[in-house]
Amino acid sequence: MDKSVNAQLLKVRRMEKKQIHDIPKEERPAYHMSSPTGWINDPNGFSVFQGQYHLFFQYHPYSKKWGPMHWGHCVSRDFIKWEYLPCAMAPDESYDKEGCFSGSAITLPDGRHLLMYTGVVQERQRNGGVCDVQTQCLAVGKGIDYEKYEKNPVIDERDLPEGSSRIDFRDPKIWREEDGSYRAAIGNRTGDGSGAILLYRSEDCFHWEFVRTLDRSCNRYGRMWECPDFFPLDGRQVLLVSPQEMDPEGLEFHTGNGTVCLIGDCEPGSGNFVRRHVQAIDYGLDFYAPQTLLTADGRRVMIAWMQNWASAGAKPAHCRWFGQM
Repeated sequence: MDKSVNAQLLKVRRMEKKQIHDIPKEERPAYHMSSPTGWINDPNGFSVFQGQYHLFFQYHPYSKKWGPMHWGHCVSRDFIKWEYLPCAMAPDESYDKEGCFSGSAITLPDGRHLLMYTGVVQERQRNGGVCDVQTQCLAVGKGIDYEKYEKNPVIDERDLPEGSSRIDFRDPKIWREEDGSYRAAIGNRTGDGSGAILLYRSEDCFHWEFVRTLDRSCNRYGRMWECPDFFPLDGRQVLLVSPQEMDPEGLEFHTGNGTVCLIGDCEPGSGNFVRRHVQAIDYGLDFYAPQTLLTADGRRVMIAWMQNWASAGAKPAHCRWFGQM
């Protein structure tokens, strides 16, 4: 076993192995990917690696309720049959001890699989309260065991533009540009109290610098913007976000936690994103935090958490798992 698998992660893996076999097949959905045990929410690290589709997910293996976030892990070749792999990450370092929050994955030129995620640490405030400080971190592996980068975090409050929040700063979506450099879109809350997506650049995936704000809510499309995705589709550029505290707008958006698709173009030269159209991604309630990947045959495939924070309390008493995709 890789040296990156410490005692905390090994404990989770042993429990997973037992629970997966103990939970009766009829208790699980036949089609949707569900939690191996305990709780799951956001899909993470949805990517192609070594000929398989890898799906990681926000995961609390010790109960059916949200708790300190781990990264669960499964793989598929067809998006229908999923195989559980051992838990990939546990909150076990000084910079992520309160949780390994959402993020994404990419294959490096040397063949390694890189995970980029948000590390969370609680900080005591002068008034006696506690806040969650969020930074961006890396882990690298070859499909099962992942080792956290020795110089984590790679993006922290020193890399934020003026007026940005170090408390609401999460969910990096990473991709590679045609010139070989890398970009990451990260959710943030701005000085006006509403959401924005920040863009960062790197030559090697390990050293990052702030570029610009891709887009912002300006208190129109919800508050905090979580779980961004950014990709070209049919000649346009698409920015996906999951806003909190949405207000309805006619029949297009529902109250609470929603999902929004911002369609636009990238200006030649500057690369600035120019928004042309805004719409909901899904009109139901049980759809949140979607991620996409590009398949080898050119399809853009999306997956999302098949729950919502407002409906996540509806847990069957007898089940030992909660959450599905």
